Amino acid sequence: METLASTSAFRHTTIRVGTEDPTQFIDITDQVEAIVVAAAIETGLVNVQTLHTTTAIVVNEHEPLLLTDIAALLERAAPREAVYRHDNITLRSVNCVLGERPNGHSHCRALLLGPSVALNVSRGRLQLGRWQRVFLVELDGPKARDVSVLVVGEGGR
Repeated sequence: METLASTSAFRHTTIRVGTEDPTQFIDITDQVEAIVVAAAIETGLVNVQTLHTTTAIVVNEHEPLLLTDIAALLERAAPREAVYRHDNITLRSVNCVLGERPNGHSHCRALLLGPSVALNVSRGRLQLGRWQRVFLVELDGPKARDVSVLVVGEGGR
C-alpha cells in the first residue's frame, strides 16, 4: 500500500484597513483569498478575526441595498442615541481612555455579529458560495483597523 506524504503549513498575516464611516462594510474577500493562495495549502481552514471590540467579521452578499438594510437592522437593535452605561465615564472603572467617544452601541452591535469566521479551503482556494463575500464591519469609525488572518492546512503545492 502506497502512502502519500502530506505537509502541514500555516500562514499568519494581519490586514490593515482604514475605514471612513461610522458604520461601514469593507469587502476583504480578495485580500483573504490572496493570503490563502500564498499559503500554498491544498486543504485546510482560514480563520479571519478582527482585533477590535467595535468591529465584526461576517460573510454575506455584497449588494448595496442589502448592506444598507443590515446597517438599518443594527441601528434598530442597538440605536446610536440610546443610553449605554459604558458611555458614562464617571461610572466605569476599567478600560477608560481620556477623550473616548461614546460607543456603547458599537460594542452591542459587534456582539450581535461576532468577531471572526472560519472558512474552508479546498483545492487551494477559499470556499465561498456564489454570492458570499467576507466583510470587516466597522461599527465605530472612522478608524484604522487590523484583521488577523490565519491559514492552516496541508498538502502544499
